[in-house]
Amino acid sequence: MSTTPAPTGFRKRFIAGETLIGTFIKTPATHPVEILGQIGFEFVVIDEEHAPWDRVAIDRALLAARASGTAGIVRVAEPTAARILAVLDDGAAGVLVPHVNSAAKAGEIARACRFRGGRRGFSNTTRAGDFGAVGMWPHVEAQDAAVTFIAMIEDPEALDEIDAILDTDGLDGVFIGRGDLTVALEAPAMDAPGIIGACEAIIAAAGRVRKPVAVMVATAEDARRFHEMGATTFIVSSDQGFMRQAAMKAYADISTAGARTA
Repeated sequence: MSTTPAPTGFRKRFIAGETLIGTFIKTPATHPVEILGQIGFEFVVIDEEHAPWDRVAIDRALLAARASGTAGIVRVAEPTAARILAVLDDGAAGVLVPHVNSAAKAGEIARACRFRGGRRGFSNTTRAGDFGAVGMWPHVEAQDAAVTFIAMIEDPEALDEIDAILDTDGLDGVFIGRGDLTVALEAPAMDAPGIIGACEAIIAAAGRVRKPVAVMVATAEDARRFHEMGATTFIVSSDQGFMRQAAMKAYADISTAGARTA
C-alpha cells in the first residue's frame, strides 16, 4: 500500500522553468483526459469556469489524470476557499485562478492552498491523502510541497499591481489571460501592440522574482515567440478544439474524395 500521495511532480517542474505543455478540458468526461495524458501532455486544465463541470465530474477527471500520468489542474469557477479545498482534496495538482487582480486577493488564495502559513481545511481521508493512508503531518508536508497556485493576470488593474501580486508568498506563477485583457483594454486583437506590451511587462515582472509564466498559444510560432520573451508553460487549444479541428479536416478530406469519385 502507498504511504504517500502519488506525486505528479508538476509544481517542481513548473517553478524550475521546464517547458510544459497542457490543454484545457471542456467536456465533463474522463476520456479526453485519458487520451491527452496518454499522448504526453504534461498537464490538463479542467475548466470549471467556462464549461459545465460539477464536483463529481471533476473528481472523476482528476482520477483519470492520475491514471494517465498527467497533472490535473483545475481552473476554479470561483476563488473561494471552499472551491479550492474541494478540488485539492479530490487530488488536483493545483489550481488556476481567474481574475487575480490584487496582491490582497493573491494572498487570500495562497492561504487557501496551504496548510502551513495558510488556512486550508485539513482532512487526509481524501484522494489527496490516499483516503487516510497518509498520516496528518506527512499529508501536510506532501500537499504543501506539491500543490501549485497559478494566478490568471487578465484585468487592467492587475497590471498596475503586478509586482506586488508576483511577490505574494505561496504564489507559484502566473498565466497571462490574453483574451480577457484584449476585451478589457478594447484592443483589436490578442496580438495588438498594447496586448503584447502588457505580456512583456508581466513576463519581465515575473523574471524579477524568478517565477514562471504560462500563456495560451495557437501555433508553434506563437509558442516560440513567447518562449523568447520568457514564458515556459504553454496551453494549446482544448479537447473540444482538437475534436473540431480534426473533424473539420476529416470532413473536408472525405468530401473532396467523394467529389472526385462521383
